[in-house]
Amino acid sequence: MTEPKQFHLHLVSDATGETLISIAHAAIVQFEDADPIEHTWALVRSVPQMEKVLAEIKDKPGLVMFTLVDKEIRRILINGCLDLGVPCVPVMDTVMAALSTFLGSKTVDRPGMQHVMNAEYFHRMNAMSYTLAHDDGQGVGNLASADIVLLGVSRTSKTPTSIYLANRGLKVANVPMVPEVPPPAELEDIGSIEDTDGPLVVALTTSPERLVQIRRNRLLALHEEKETSYIDLDIVREEVKKARKMFSARGWPVIDVTRRSIEETAAAILNLYNDYRPEGARRSDTATHGW
Repeated sequence: MTEPKQFHLHLVSDATGETLISIAHAAIVQFEDADPIEHTWALVRSVPQMEKVLAEIKDKPGLVMFTLVDKEIRRILINGCLDLGVPCVPVMDTVMAALSTFLGSKTVDRPGMQHVMNAEYFHRMNAMSYTLAHDDGQGVGNLASADIVLLGVSRTSKTPTSIYLANRGLKVANVPMVPEVPPPAELEDIGSIEDTDGPLVVALTTSPERLVQIRRNRLLALHEEKETSYIDLDIVREEVKKARKMFSARGWPVIDVTRRSIEETAAAILNLYNDYRPEGARRSDTATHGW
């Protein structure tokens, strides 16, 4: 196996740096031998701040990636990197240039525009509040007001997937399927996949073997080492089987999360949601698109 190549990676942004970090990570994972030492510089909006960043880059030279809109701040960074002989990559320039050409207009050149507290921002906060209040079977009395309802047995990533979707502006409730406990009666009031007046119901499942492993790790984290039915493979197999039988009977789409990351599961759910509720007919004015 190739020895990991360690290098300094400087991420310079005039906003929170979230976009830049996501782009950098998406690129780095494609290189098995890449082992970056990350230096994140957020909210860089003045000449003194940029001079401090350049001093650190000089001390720890490496690849520089940036998202900066202020022309003077950009010029200082680019020229500084040129003098130091280090590569400097403006990760958004190609996209911005293409948009400018397509739209026939110029950018506003104001940092942090993606984080302004506009109507969309407050809509996402409202979605997050709803999702947190309807986590793990809470608030089942008004499931009908959700955009999406996630179902699944314990430890099928319902909560993190719900939070991820809420950050996209969707109100998500998640309901656990507990052995020997009937599902909430409120689920009977939610329409099938063909009924687009109510929330989309999506069931999550996973392999029993993987589920036992995750549950066992959870118990160990809680310092619970005794064997219980919660991690008995035969019992878990039956639990998963019964849940899938119920999902099938109601016609709810099922996503197997065994080999999926949270992001991949959320992407699959968003694709289902976009098919289920075509653009222009969204609940709660949700402005979320699949990818």
